[in-house]
Amino acid sequence: MKLKKLISAMLVGTMVLSMTACGSESATDSTTETNSDAATTEEAAASDEATATGDDKLVVWTLAADLQQFADKYMEANPNVTIETVVIEPANYVTKVQTALNGGQTEPDIIVGEPQMLEDFYDAGYFEDLNQAPYNAQDYADQIVDYVWEVGQDSEGIQRAISYQITPAGIYYRRDIATEVFGTDDPEEIGKLFADYDTILETAQTLKDAGYRIFASDAEINYFSGDSAWVIDGTLNVDQGRYDYMDLCIELYQNDLTAYANQWSTPWYQAMAGEVPILTAEVQSYADDSVNVWDAEQFAEATADMDTTTVFAFGLPSWGVLTMRDNVQETSGKWGVCSGPSYGFGGGTFIGISSQSERKELAWDFLQFCTLNEDTANWWIEVSQGDTVSLIPVLEAHAEDANEIYGGQQLYKFWLEQAKGIDYSKVTRYDKAIGDAWANAITAIKQGEKTKDEAIQGFYDEVESTYPEITVNR
Repeated sequence: MKLKKLISAMLVGTMVLSMTACGSESATDSTTETNSDAATTEEAAASDEATATGDDKLVVWTLAADLQQFADKYMEANPNVTIETVVIEPANYVTKVQTALNGGQTEPDIIVGEPQMLEDFYDAGYFEDLNQAPYNAQDYADQIVDYVWEVGQDSEGIQRAISYQITPAGIYYRRDIATEVFGTDDPEEIGKLFADYDTILETAQTLKDAGYRIFASDAEINYFSGDSAWVIDGTLNVDQGRYDYMDLCIELYQNDLTAYANQWSTPWYQAMAGEVPILTAEVQSYADDSVNVWDAEQFAEATADMDTTTVFAFGLPSWGVLTMRDNVQETSGKWGVCSGPSYGFGGGTFIGISSQSERKELAWDFLQFCTLNEDTANWWIEVSQGDTVSLIPVLEAHAEDANEIYGGQQLYKFWLEQAKGIDYSKVTRYDKAIGDAWANAITAIKQGEKTKDEAIQGFYDEVESTYPEITVNR
């Protein structure tokens, strides 16, 4: 089995994971009437439409399987309502929404988006104006974390969508390793070890000297690398921070400071639980294709003779609490969370009403239930086992909650403080494509395929060809 083929699939999976709404379950392309077993997409859609009609029916299209659980909970309280939840793979989601709404379909009633999708959705007129009566969404503005409320607004300040979660980023670290190597596991003190890129490199070398690796991959600081806007007044903006991030990734890779485990691959998850093989740069760059990174059993066999290490930290948004929960195994209770080199966030499911829905009153009731209802938010904290809601009164009520996987740390208080530092004005509709192009340039440099200047010029070329409306000053 060739690693190149597997990595191609893995890269697709990585893009999918980076775009999902980061709930307690991965998004899959499936349609289900949420009070029954899941069925396949097209067949279930046809079946549901044949059996559930009228104003007591609601059709929800989503990226996040979370909304299936919200729909089930809603129907418990409203037994006369049937909700069809269609969970669509992120790679297909935008096209399906565009096709449906550009074609004048009155279903779905509820649509969602992640931040990088929303600006285009707003401009296309897909989301209902929630400021107008009978919604009067601005009455709730002070109840939702500021940056989340702002994400849900279009360029004219009209509320179009609301999210039930916040997704600020943090550094998840091993408390036991921190105590051994640095003499403390206190989150504030450990946060100082990630205060800036130069300090991160020093921390990485100290950990390597002690027999550990700072990260599983060299992409763990990605969520903290966007402390400026990629496009300002129609001009590409590549500030010094972007170059510093590029240099950090190159240094981590070329100086053997990580375990060379690609994000979302088998060894990346395994690193949360303990020792993993150091895959080497040759494996990561596919020069050695002998390792199957998907199948755990084959992976263990193929890497049996490799040196191993234990990973110190991961960089993830607040939904990483759920990812870690499902993978830490015996290391449960040994983790802490601290701040990174800047404020960052990733993902988030923003829920709105389709402007073409014929069931807007029911859709608004469901949207309120998911995002503005304290009982729902308290329920979601319990059932998700750690997702961080956006409703401020509930976050404050749970501020002292201790998360035992994280050594009793009060994570809701931590995430709320991190969220206060997020500046959403730095986010643009171009971020995904430009960020991917920058990442490709970094990969080409660190793997020796291009010089730094060649890779940067190639990056400029890609931005110009993809977005001719953006001015590129080389």
